[in-house]
Amino acid sequence: MILHPNRKNIPLLIHLVTWALVAGLVLMPPFGGRVAMPDEYWVKQWLLLGLLVAIFYLNAKVLLPKLLFKNRILEYLLSIAAAVVAVYWAIQGIEAWLNLPELWHKALGRPFKPNERRFDMFTFLYSLLSLGTSTSITMIQKWQNDAQIREQLEQEKLSSELSFLKAQINPHFFFNTLNNIYALTMIDVDTAREALHKLSRMMRYVLYETKEGTVQLSQEVAFLEDYIQLMQLRLTDKVKVSFEKPQPYQDVAIAPMLLLPFLENAFKHGVSATQPSRIVVRIQQNAPSLTIEVRNTLFPTQSQSLEESNGIGLVNTRRRLDLLYPNRYRLTIVEKTPEEEFLVTLVIQVESSATSTLHSPSYVIAAENET
Repeated sequence: MILHPNRKNIPLLIHLVTWALVAGLVLMPPFGGRVAMPDEYWVKQWLLLGLLVAIFYLNAKVLLPKLLFKNRILEYLLSIAAAVVAVYWAIQGIEAWLNLPELWHKALGRPFKPNERRFDMFTFLYSLLSLGTSTSITMIQKWQNDAQIREQLEQEKLSSELSFLKAQINPHFFFNTLNNIYALTMIDVDTAREALHKLSRMMRYVLYETKEGTVQLSQEVAFLEDYIQLMQLRLTDKVKVSFEKPQPYQDVAIAPMLLLPFLENAFKHGVSATQPSRIVVRIQQNAPSLTIEVRNTLFPTQSQSLEESNGIGLVNTRRRLDLLYPNRYRLTIVEKTPEEEFLVTLVIQVESSATSTLHSPSYVIAAENET
């Protein structure tokens, strides 16, 4: 069995590997082990390793966060220089305390000169190596943490924005629908009762079935059918409404109430009480694409622009598509076709969520059981 390290343990693993390499350099026997070094030499090397660890974490935990990351660059450079000098003179003091220069010359068979001064290049380089490694690791970890925070904030912003857009669409739809039902109560009580029954099913769908962010195509189709039937209750015989869907069709997961604004726009601008008019809704499925086409009769006196429509849902649909299907949708709007119609075509790339084809939308069955 292959064990994969926990992501939280990766920084610890990086530090352990780093100090294993540094320790290997500091504690490496000089001259390839051909010269027997006194015990005092190894004491000094272990103390040097401890000092390198100290300035490593002093830099990572104090100097970088409090100085460099706050753009106090000059103070940071002076602090780094002071740390290097402190380690260097600490090692010089330790060597003098252990009488290491004399023991070193004796091991090499060279005469010892008490007043001889030499520059300890290795201590200087080890200090720079420790500080450089500390800075590199800390900067990489900060970059990763910042990227993770930005990603989390972007996801939270995305979720909040989608919730806000959806909240705008739903009240707008129910406001219009309730107005229609109110008008029906003054004309036909039985028809109004039927309309309320359909509206209750639709409210159940909006309030409970759409919480997860996606719904099945069968549920959305049934919801649209209820909406169309509800709207037809107030239309005259001059308006012909056609809803075409693939039979049978394969269920896929889509964003809820994504198609409703197009229907609202068609019913708002594409019908007339005095002139013949029609609305055609067509859904075509050609995996992995789902094509939705909504066309309605064009009346010159009515504005059909999606951007200028009073419907809040229409204005937000483009934004929802950008958030939910980035680079996976194509929205085409033809304001005047040769047939004198307003045409909206939406193509989105979806993934199949079921292997079987469906004939009876589950939304309708569940709603009937609720009644």
